[in-house]
Amino acid sequence: MGNAWKWIGLAGVVGVAASGVLVARDQRQRNAYSADDIRDRLRKRYEEIDTPDN
Repeated sequence: MGNAWKWIGLAGVVGVAASGVLVARDQRQRNAYSADDIRDRLRKRYEEIDTPDN
């Protein structure tokens, strides 16, 4: 049973490392935009929603 706990522990460590990589990648993508870029994108989205499709 001790060997099984080693594998479970190893799988947990691998899972934490993989999720850390995903979080770091997502954070880099979010940091790629300046505040002005984000503001412009949000305004553009709002205009698209606010405009009727007629």
